[in-house]
This record gives sequence, structure tokens and C-alpha cells, in this order.
Amino acid sequence: METYQNILAVIDPTTDEQKALKRAIELAASIKVNGSESIKVNAFLTIFDFSYEMTTILSSNERNVMRQSVIKDKTLWLENIINELKSDINIECQVVWHNRPFEAIIEQVIQHNYDIVIKGTHQHDKLKSVVFTPTDWHILRKCPCPVLLVKEHAWPENGNIVASLNVGSDEDEHRSLNVKITEQAKQLASLIQANVHLVNSFPGTPVNIAIEIPEFNSTEYNDTMLKHHQQAMIAHANKFDISVINTHVEEGLPETVIAQVAEKIDAELVILGTVGRTGISAALIGNTAEHVIDQLNCDVLALKPEGYVSPLQ
Repeated sequence: METYQNILAVIDPTTDEQKALKRAIELAASIKVNGSESIKVNAFLTIFDFSYEMTTILSSNERNVMRQSVIKDKTLWLENIINELKSDINIECQVVWHNRPFEAIIEQVIQHNYDIVIKGTHQHDKLKSVVFTPTDWHILRKCPCPVLLVKEHAWPENGNIVASLNVGSDEDEHRSLNVKITEQAKQLASLIQANVHLVNSFPGTPVNIAIEIPEFNSTEYNDTMLKHHQQAMIAHANKFDISVINTHVEEGLPETVIAQVAEKIDAELVILGTVGRTGISAALIGNTAEHVIDQLNCDVLALKPEGYVSPLQ
């Protein structure tokens, strides 16, 4: 598998327990076993302390010396963590001073062509995840390469991967994203010996139509929608040699259906597409990837559509 040869693992400065780095090593080891020797992992840490920038009694050179001292201490700390993991994977260590972690991460991706960013997650308060924009959300929206957000769920052999699709759409972007998501699911499943499941949701009867048009048959509408999505799902599954038994088509919001299916089959990974929405609309509305993350107890791999260009690029 040549997809992930260059992995950026984002280090959490608040803990010695580095979920992202461990998952990066686990993924790299699986790829290496399958015949790739050139794979490498960069353990990347951003740090910043505003108090160092505001020490006005010191000269700029003295402040720089203080910053370099902090960077050196954190580098030693990170090197000790890497050494304790005792991995035979090629792991580089990098610590940078930056007041906006997501920008530092995305700049690294753009400059060094990383194939994937792996980052550990914290359980965010749902209100804050809508009103504010934590580093996770910024990376999801603006990072040009795939982003793997890691939780506590293990990756057991013969586990389950969920590929979240939108098979009911005729738009080229959705069709190409469906293909990309399914291909990634198949590749990862072959690496970690997992089963691929496809999930698709569809909206129920619009409430305003049911109210305004009494003769509207909501049951018939729902049956027609279900049949349309099931047929589209079967056609897609057949193209990728995926058993119909492993397809799930259900009525409801995507984030609800994805979470329910993932919990039901105890998935270790959910793969979905994410748009690069920015600004006020992104902060207030978000997208499926952002809504579903807090509801899942497993890793999430978010992919961008073909041709996506990061606003930081």
C-alpha cells in the first residue's frame, strides 16, 4: 500500500499517553509488513507560551533564548516518549513554537507533502464545538490530506470499518468521493485484516409537505426513497466486491445513522468525506464529519474531495 508513506502524528503536550503517535506506529507497522520499507512518521509538537512573548523587560534575543530553551526541553521529553515505545519504525521528532497549532500542522502538510495527519481527540462539550472552532475542526476543514482523529477504540484483527457514503446523489463530487472513501476502506481493511461495511442515510418525509398537502402519501414517499437508495447502494457495493450483507441503508440524519451503525457493529474506524467549509457558516452549521465525531467511540478518517485546495495554501 503506497498511500500512506509519509505520516504526520500530532503530539499532545498535556499527556505522556500519545494516542496519535501509537496509532501512527501501528498503521506504519502494518504498511511495512505489507512490503513498504520507505515509510516514516514525524512526531510533531507545537508549543506556545504567551508569557514569553510579553516579557518586555527582556530583549528580543533574550526572549528567543527562552523560547529555544523551552523547545529543547520539550524535544527531550518527546524523544524519551519515542524511545519508550521501542518501535522499529523510522520516527522523526519535531518541536516548533507557534501560537496557532492548526496552522503549523497544515503548513507542515503543504511544505512536506504528508499523506495523512493523525491526531488524538478530546471529548469536546457539544455547545463549544459549535460556537468555537478547536484545532480538530480547523484541521478537518482546512487540511488538504486525509485526517485520522483517534479515540480510545482498539483496532482488533477481523474488526469492522464503516465507509459513510452518499449514494443517492447524482453530483459528480459526491460520486467521486464515494469511490475515494470506499477505496480507502478496502485498502485499510486489507492492511489491518478488517471487514468493510457501507452505510448510507436518506431523509424522511419533509414535515412541511406532509402538513401542507394532506393527500401526500408519506409512507409511499419513504418506501420509494428507501428503494432508490438501496438499489444505488447495491450497485456501488457490487463495483467493489462488497457483500450486500455489509450494506446499511437507513432513514435519518447522516450523523445519527453513522453513529448507530458504528455502535451496532462495534466499528474501529469510520471513514467519511468532509467539505472545506469556513467562516461563520462553518462555525454555526458545521458538517457531517464534525457532528458525528463526538457521537462515535472509534477513530474517524476524514477525506477531502478531489481537487480540494486548502485556504492556507
